[in-house]
Amino acid sequence: MTPPYPFSAVVGLADLRLALLLTAVSPAVGGVLVRGEKGTAKSTIVRAVAALLPDVDVVPGCRFACHPATPDAACPDGPHDPAAPAQRRPAALVELPVGATEDRVTGTLDLQRVLSDGVKAYEPGLLAAAHRGVLYVDEVNLLPDHLVDLLLDAAAMGRAHVERDGVSVKHAARFLLVGTMNPEEGEPRPQLVDRFGLVVSVAAPGRAPERAEVVRRRLAYEADPTAFAARWSPEDAALAGRIAAARERLGAVRLPDRELDRIAAICLDYGVDGLRADIVVARCAVALAAWHGHPEVRVDDVRDAARLALPHRRRRDPLDPPGTDQARLDEVLDRHAPQPPGPDGDAPDPDDPGGGPAGPGGGPDGGGPRGGPDGGGSGGPAGDPPYDAGGREQHPRPGAAAPHADGGPPPAAAGTPPVAGTDRARADAAPPVAAGAAFRPRELRAARRGQAGHTGRRSPAYAHRGRVVGARRPTGRITRVHLPASLRAAALRGGAPVTGADLREAVHVGRESNLVLFVVDASGSMAARRRMTVVKTAVLSLLRDAYQRRDRIGMITFRGTAAEEVLPPTTSHEVGVLRLAALRTGGRTPLAAGLSAAVRTLELERRRDPRRRPLLVVVTDGRSTSGPDPATVTPALAGVSTVVVDCESGPVRLGTARRLAAALSADCVPLDALGAVRGAA
Repeated sequence: MTPPYPFSAVVGLADLRLALLLTAVSPAVGGVLVRGEKGTAKSTIVRAVAALLPDVDVVPGCRFACHPATPDAACPDGPHDPAAPAQRRPAALVELPVGATEDRVTGTLDLQRVLSDGVKAYEPGLLAAAHRGVLYVDEVNLLPDHLVDLLLDAAAMGRAHVERDGVSVKHAARFLLVGTMNPEEGEPRPQLVDRFGLVVSVAAPGRAPERAEVVRRRLAYEADPTAFAARWSPEDAALAGRIAAARERLGAVRLPDRELDRIAAICLDYGVDGLRADIVVARCAVALAAWHGHPEVRVDDVRDAARLALPHRRRRDPLDPPGTDQARLDEVLDRHAPQPPGPDGDAPDPDDPGGGPAGPGGGPDGGGPRGGPDGGGSGGPAGDPPYDAGGREQHPRPGAAAPHADGGPPPAAAGTPPVAGTDRARADAAPPVAAGAAFRPRELRAARRGQAGHTGRRSPAYAHRGRVVGARRPTGRITRVHLPASLRAAALRGGAPVTGADLREAVHVGRESNLVLFVVDASGSMAARRRMTVVKTAVLSLLRDAYQRRDRIGMITFRGTAAEEVLPPTTSHEVGVLRLAALRTGGRTPLAAGLSAAVRTLELERRRDPRRRPLLVVVTDGRSTSGPDPATVTPALAGVSTVVVDCESGPVRLGTARRLAAALSADCVPLDALGAVRGAA
């Protein structure tokens, strides 16, 4: 079997390395969410950290990886014999694909044993398989919200509670939860991000020597994976030993009241919501102390824990770009820094090595892995040590990035990776979309009921979960048995025992997400009398609503003589806000061109993803002063759920938007009635 890429061979990513090591020491920290652009070694380093975890002793034959000395009393495979021999195996690495079902995650009824043995039996899912190991979720921002809720609840409580098809099961589910995501594909809900203990943003190296070293190591690994892994095995072995030692020390680390008070003051000053931040920072600080070999939490442990656990917890608007509060966090940390040491010597001595019983650095041999060419913890035979004399990762100041070795400017601070040239990099500089209070938008839905679309919160659709509305013959593997219908089918067959041919699956109706395509009139008639200010405010509220309902969005504008797709369909609602803010107006009104562009976009998206139904939102006053008659285009949009937002105003109204809505068989919503209530959306 090909060995995984060594953890120590990864270049850079010091904050991510530290966050993963801390959660390996203490899974109670709550897991790690890794945000970064494509091609930044997110998946590589996550798979590599699993190889550093200590091997686990399990009860032979137990599907839930119970520890022989302390088996789970509620284990569905129990009770276990305490005198039974133990089996030792590596910690599991379980990967959760985006297309996984709820049954695959939590487990379900074992129908084969139900029919053959007549007993209720539970078939465990991925949560059971990941117990005492690593559960890795790639593209976690694309995972359905209810699955993310299940994962985070299990990670927080250390147990999975399953109620499925007449089966009630509880089992241990303690694992290191790691999620990765590309922000370009859309942000997860702030509530879900908050449930992750630590959030780290990563970016590709910004200097040519570092990038060349990444390529050099990758090519060497692909040429001979076994030899490459053997070259880095001493560094990985040292880290694995340090993790095991830190786990042993974890229970003995003390959290002094002064540091606990400092954590509470920092969280309060930083303006986080709730108390989860305080708890995570405290757990992370304890894990840091154990990692460094400190007998008690120090002020540097609190600073580094806050740097990893707080920046993502202060977003006020769901469409605000994340990672914009690093300067604010630095200011808060500086304000709550300890005073100069007094006669009692409470303040920590920065020169104190603090190596603990295992020596400086807390490792088994008194030292940590060597640094890479960046000197920032890359690891490797040719680099500088990434730890100072006290065993701490080298940072000139917690919360600040180290300067380049050539004296150049430092890279972006943790949490705000440089993404120059993208809309996200200009998020802070973007002007407000519109003045005044935002609309609370009316709920817009696609017509009719969808067929097993993408899980979301907008339009009704047949789904894998939701309200049971009927039963049908199964077309594949049964996920939900409709017991009354199955018994009725057996009775109609003559009252014989229920067989596989009699099984019926339940039909559920839930909510789906849609492709919401905005077609916005940006002509001169819309810009008159400051109407465009109100239009932008209304569309911004609709964008926020689409974000909360987990929709994909796209935007087309038309003005002058042509239409432009300013935002191809995406889940990145932040980009939609930026494009809306930069919207130019003026010129004539080519309404037909805007509708034709919508036809092309919808057709392309239908081929890409036939399961996602579109919802077309046309924002216009209905006038057409350039190009062909819109009536020549409207037949091509037949069957598409459409809403026309009527922007016509003034004492004299021609009703052109209402006539357009009639031609499209669409609902017509006046702009001033779009939100019955004004206020925060």
